Amino acid sequence: MWRSDVKPTIAVLLIAATLAGHAAPAAAGSRTSNAQARDDTAKGKSAASKARPAKLEVLDDLSFTITEQARISGEARAQFESAVQLLERERYEQGIALLLEVAEKVPDVTAPYIDLGIAYERLGDVEHAEASLKKALALNPSHPVVYDELGLLYRQTGRFAAARESYEKALAIYPGFHFAHRNLAILCDVYLDDLPCALEHYEAYSRAEPDDKEVTKWIADLRSRKGH
Repeated sequence: MWRSDVKPTIAVLLIAATLAGHAAPAAAGSRTSNAQARDDTAKGKSAASKARPAKLEVLDDLSFTITEQARISGEARAQFESAVQLLERERYEQGIALLLEVAEKVPDVTAPYIDLGIAYERLGDVEHAEASLKKALALNPSHPVVYDELGLLYRQTGRFAAARESYEKALAIYPGFHFAHRNLAILCDVYLDDLPCALEHYEAYSRAEPDDKEVTKWIADLRSRKGH
C-alpha cells in the first residue's frame, strides 16, 4: 500500500514565516493576521538605520511559535512578502531571486532560508534545497520544521538513516509535531521495515489527526502484518 509523505504546504509555511516588524509605539504588542506583518514607520533610505529590534514568528497549524530577534527594514519585509506571493503562484525562480536578496539583507533570520529550501525542493534542486535548510539550522538548531524538511530530502535521496535521525530530532524538540510523526512512520514502514516504529508513529499522528482515514487504514494494515 502506497504511503505519501506529508508536510506543510508551501503557502502555509511561507505565510507562517512572515517577517514581522514592530508597530508604531501606540500599537506595540498588537498582532496582525499571519499573512501580514507589523512594520516600523521608518521609510526610504533611513529605514535600515531606524529599524528597531523585531520579532520573527513562525506560526502554522501545528500550534507552536518560534520567535527570533532581528533588525528588519521595511524594504526587506516588503520583498519577503512579494517573494511569498510569487511562490504561492508557483513562480519559484522569481521568488527565489527575491528571497536571496532578503537573506542578504537579514542574514541572521531563518525564514528566508527555510522558504528557499522549500522552493528549491519544488524545483527539484536538492543540492540548493539542502544547503538552504542547513543554513537555517545553523542559525536556529532547535527548529523542528527544518529537521522535518531535511528528513524529507534525506529520504528522497536514499539517506534513510539520516532521515530517521532528522525526524527524531524534530520530535525531540516538539513531540506534538504530527507531520513528523507521519513522515517518520512512513520511513520506518516502507523504507526501513521497522514495523514497531511505524506503528508507534502512525498512532501518534492519528491521535492528533483522528479524521485521517487513510492513516487509519495504514494502521489496520500494519497491525495485520504484525499479526502474521
